[in-house]
Amino acid sequence: MIQKKRPLIYGASLILIGLVIGVGISSNFSWHSKALSEEAKISKEAIDILSKTGKAMAEVTAAVKPAVVNISSTKTIKMSGLQSPFFDDPFFRRFFGDEFGQSGRPRERKQSGLGSGVIVDKDGYILTNNHVIKGADEIKVKLSDKREFKGKVIGADPKTDLAVIKIDSNHLPVIKLGDSGKLKVGETVIAIGNPFGLNQTVTSGIVSATGRANVGIADYEDFIQTDAAINPGNSGGALVNVKGELVGINTAIFSTSGGYQGIGFAIPSSMAKAVMENLIKKGKVVRGWLGVSIQPVTPEIAKQFALKGEKGALVGDVVENGPAEKAGIQRGDVIIEYDGHEINDPSSLRNSVATTPPGKKSAVNVIRDGKVQTIDVVIAELPAEMQKLQGAYDNLLKGVTVQDLTPDLSKKLGIPGRITGVIVTDIEDGSPAVGVITTNDIILEVDRKKITGMKDYEAVVSRIKPDDDILLLVFRNGAAIYITLSGR
Repeated sequence: MIQKKRPLIYGASLILIGLVIGVGISSNFSWHSKALSEEAKISKEAIDILSKTGKAMAEVTAAVKPAVVNISSTKTIKMSGLQSPFFDDPFFRRFFGDEFGQSGRPRERKQSGLGSGVIVDKDGYILTNNHVIKGADEIKVKLSDKREFKGKVIGADPKTDLAVIKIDSNHLPVIKLGDSGKLKVGETVIAIGNPFGLNQTVTSGIVSATGRANVGIADYEDFIQTDAAINPGNSGGALVNVKGELVGINTAIFSTSGGYQGIGFAIPSSMAKAVMENLIKKGKVVRGWLGVSIQPVTPEIAKQFALKGEKGALVGDVVENGPAEKAGIQRGDVIIEYDGHEINDPSSLRNSVATTPPGKKSAVNVIRDGKVQTIDVVIAELPAEMQKLQGAYDNLLKGVTVQDLTPDLSKKLGIPGRITGVIVTDIEDGSPAVGVITTNDIILEVDRKKITGMKDYEAVVSRIKPDDDILLLVFRNGAAIYITLSGR
C-alpha cells in the first residue's frame, strides 16, 4: 500500500511544485513586464532634445556631403625580378624560346588606390592628401551626384601630406573653411569620406586633442586628434564642425590592426589653407625661416635657466646672417610667443614660422636672463639647401628622396666619419631607381662628381636629362660600390 501511494504523493508534489513555479513565473513575468513598461517611458523633453540634436546633425551632414568626393588613382609599379647571366644566353633561348628569362627583367603592374577629397572652390579645386595621389598615372574623381571627372595634380606637398587637384567643372558645391585654431577639446566634429570605397560615409565624435606632433606621419605636424571613426579610404576627406565648416583634412589613424581603434588624425584647416593657397598660386609651398636651432624645455633646463614652467622653445644655435641673428635673438633665449601665438614646444614654433609669408615682420617674445623681451624679426624664405630634396627631378633619380648625412645619422647607422655625402631616406614606388638604390645608401658621387651634401647633389642631379644614364658611387654594407641607372 505504501509503495502504491508513493507515486501518487510524488505526483502530487510535482503538481504542487509546478503550481508554485507557474505562479512564480507568472508573478515574475508580471513584475518584469511592469518594469519594462516603466522603463519604456521616455519624457517628451528628452525626445525633443534628442530629436533636435539628431535633426541638427542631419542638416549639417546634408549641407557638406555634396562637397566630399571619391578619388581613385592608378599607378604603374616596376618590379625587379631575378637576374641571371643565362637569361641572355642564345643557347638557352634556342631551346626555351625568346621568353626565357623574362622573369629576371623588370616587370610592371598596375596598383589602384582609393581616397577622398574636399571641393574647396566652385571652379573645381579639390584638397586631398599627398599620399592619395602620390605617383599616380591616372586620377578619377567621382562626385556625390555620380558624375566622374579626370583629375589633374596642381601641386603636392609631402612635408604636410597635402595636395591640390583640379577637375574641369564649375558651379560645384564647396565647404567653407573654418578656423581650426578655435577648436576646443571635447567639441563635436563630423568626419566624411569614403572608407573602404563606401561612398559618402559619415561618422561623428569629438575633438580628443589638438596640436599633436611627433606622430611620424609628416615633417610638419600639428594634428587634430579625434575619435570620429576614420578608416582606410577616409584619407583626404573632411572633418567639419557643427557649423558645417571645414576644420581639418582627415589623414591617418593610429592602429595596430589596420582598422579604426578610436584614434584618428586630421591636418588643421589653418595649415591646409596656407599650403593650398601656395600650391594654387605658385605650384609649390614657400615656407618662412627664422634661422635658429631649437630644443624642448625640459625640467632640468627650466631649473638651470630659472624658468617658471616647461613651455617654450630653447634656442640652441643661431644661423649666421639669418633673420634671427639680424634681429638680435641669441643662443640661450627661450621663445615663449611668436606673432601673438603662445609657443608650448619646438613643434608649435616650427609650424608657426613655416606658415609665415617671407618678408613679414613678426613679434617674438623671449625670456632672457629671467626677463621677457619682445624682438621684431623679418621672416625670410627657407633656403633650398636646408630642405630635404623630394626627388622632383625628370630623370632616373625621380622619386629618390635624400638628406644630408649628419654626424648623428652616421653614428646611429655605424658609418665611418670619413664618409660624406647624402643618405637615401625614401624611394617612391615606380621610381626608375627601385631595385637599384636602397634606403640608407650613402651617395658619394653622381657621374664622377663628388657629393658632400644636398647642395652638391641638387646642383649635379638637376642638370641630368631624362634619358641620360647615371653612374653612382654609393656606400653600402661597409663598402663603396659603383652602380648604374639605365633607362634602356
